[in-house]
Amino acid sequence: MELKDLGNVLTKLAPAIATTMAGPLAGSAVAALEGVFGIKTTGTTDSKQEQLVAALSGATPDQLLALKAADQTHAEKMAQLGFENIEALEKLATDDRDSARKREMDVKDKTPRNLAYIITAGFFGILAFLLLQDVPAGSRDILNLMLGSLGTAWIGVVGYYYGSTHGSSVKTDLLAKAQPITD
Repeated sequence: MELKDLGNVLTKLAPAIATTMAGPLAGSAVAALEGVFGIKTTGTTDSKQEQLVAALSGATPDQLLALKAADQTHAEKMAQLGFENIEALEKLATDDRDSARKREMDVKDKTPRNLAYIITAGFFGILAFLLLQDVPAGSRDILNLMLGSLGTAWIGVVGYYYGSTHGSSVKTDLLAKAQPITD
């Protein structure tokens, strides 16, 4: 399993945890996953995701059952906090982006737009450089790391300006088709 597959796998196995990981309550989702797999994620966001990918890749059947149970418990905990369903959690993340967009319009702050331009230019500039130039072996790892970081930031820029309604609708469809957990 690759890092990019983490969200897809979690959406299928633990939809409540997956939804929470995408929003401001991500810490509680990570804590739930740490409890299931007996790991303590440390380091940067990327290294934490890599640890979770490794744990999911090597998950035993008992751990997968524990993940389903943890997802149910997590959904109940979120309901107690006032998030009755996954749509409420998605609305929280959507409202967060919406308030940032409204602030940008009200204040007429050019910083987000300028950062978006810089990130886009940097991402595609390094991508073009790597494709068109023969990069010395000592610099290749650093440039690949920069490309990965800028690619992640660029995804955030696109999500900020264009939203992620398609992903949300796919997730909602998957949740509607999912079998409920019964004890």
